[in-house]
Amino acid sequence: MHAGQKDVLAGLRQEIGRLDGQFRLRPTLPFGIPEVDLRLPGGGLAEGALHDVVEGGPAGEFSGSATLFTAGIAARLRGPVLWCLNRRDLFAPGLVNAGLHPDRVIFAETFREQDILPAMEEGLREKGLAAVIGEVTRLGLTASRRLQLAAETSGVPAFILRRWWNVSEKELTGLPSAATTRWRITPFMSHAPPAPGLGRARWQVDLLRCRGGEPHSWILEACDEKGRLALPADLGDRQDQTRRRHAVVG
Repeated sequence: MHAGQKDVLAGLRQEIGRLDGQFRLRPTLPFGIPEVDLRLPGGGLAEGALHDVVEGGPAGEFSGSATLFTAGIAARLRGPVLWCLNRRDLFAPGLVNAGLHPDRVIFAETFREQDILPAMEEGLREKGLAAVIGEVTRLGLTASRRLQLAAETSGVPAFILRRWWNVSEKELTGLPSAATTRWRITPFMSHAPPAPGLGRARWQVDLLRCRGGEPHSWILEACDEKGRLALPADLGDRQDQTRRRHAVVG
């Protein structure tokens, strides 16, 4: 190897180290659950990044669990939340139960789904927002790269909440995107509560893809009134709760 090649390689290593340092120093929002946070680069969900969330249950068109999962994350961030949608079916009391009061939410209703992504990108230019959320079915690589770049520039986290209404649309949610993480949230029925209306719901939370990390899966209790997830006490000591892993890569 001649001197010129060594200089080039040295320069590349220096640049990679600089960029890697920037990535690791990016602010994160911990879930407060070590079993989850230790699986995420930086010990939490990256802020200033795009995150893709899809419903895994049979009622995917309503995206109930995925919506509450996303709302709980936004609830733990400070500031107003921009929520872009084209259907009037977002249940405000449900958001409150996940810790996100509707008074904090700016609803941007569009007439067409294709208008949601531009609205999100516009919102991501505002650094005063806590988060930008958009409900869509399709998300291509080009659009997702634009949203990822906009989130990185402003430092505001962006969340794509996937809505699908039939099998063909559900398949679209699995196409590649430039999102930093991709999640699948599925209702988990493990035991009957002691009485109707009692007991905290549980979700199977699948981290399908994570830039700088590996896929993993957990059984967690749904968001409480402060947006916090929890590890079920009866599953916390099980080895498979810390070792469960999916080979599915988005």
